[in-house]
Amino acid sequence: MSNTADFTNKRAIRAEMKQKNRALGAEQRNTAADSIFKQVAALPAFQAAKCVAVFCALPDEPPTTQILQQWSQSKRIVVPRVEGDLMRFFDYDPQTQQSGAFGIEEPAENAQLCPPAEIDLIVVPGVAFTADGKRLGRGRGYYDKYLSQPEFHASRIGVCYHHQLIDDLPTEPHDIFMEIVVSNRA
Repeated sequence: MSNTADFTNKRAIRAEMKQKNRALGAEQRNTAADSIFKQVAALPAFQAAKCVAVFCALPDEPPTTQILQQWSQSKRIVVPRVEGDLMRFFDYDPQTQQSGAFGIEEPAENAQLCPPAEIDLIVVPGVAFTADGKRLGRGRGYYDKYLSQPEFHASRIGVCYHHQLIDDLPTEPHDIFMEIVVSNRA
């Protein structure tokens, strides 16, 4: 398969998943997120983790507001901030979150930076996943760049709605696979 075909296939997958995600009602999203994040919290890697990186959800991703608040009661939670072409993680403080790049909630400018080596587990969103850990993101490579840093050694957990689990995805050499993919039950 050529790179053009891969690009076309990725674009088609992104369009299909966007449509399916937007078709979910708020109650369906919240029920799915509850199932997904209960499973993540039950993982031995999560239970052992002291520092957990979690995304701040876009409207078509499993909502994370509740688990950010819940998990921050017992663990150090860090959330991403996009800075140009890079993404870095900072301590989560719900009082200082603000709208950032792409309309995503981000930590304030004065938030405490978390070095990649301090993260024990990262919860990663995606457009689509395979059961063996392949991930299709939104196309800008923020997570692949972050996860490929030599000092990053955390467990990588992909999360998605059940319909986002598909049989196969085109991959490129720079793609970082997830160790586990968690979805809600269909």
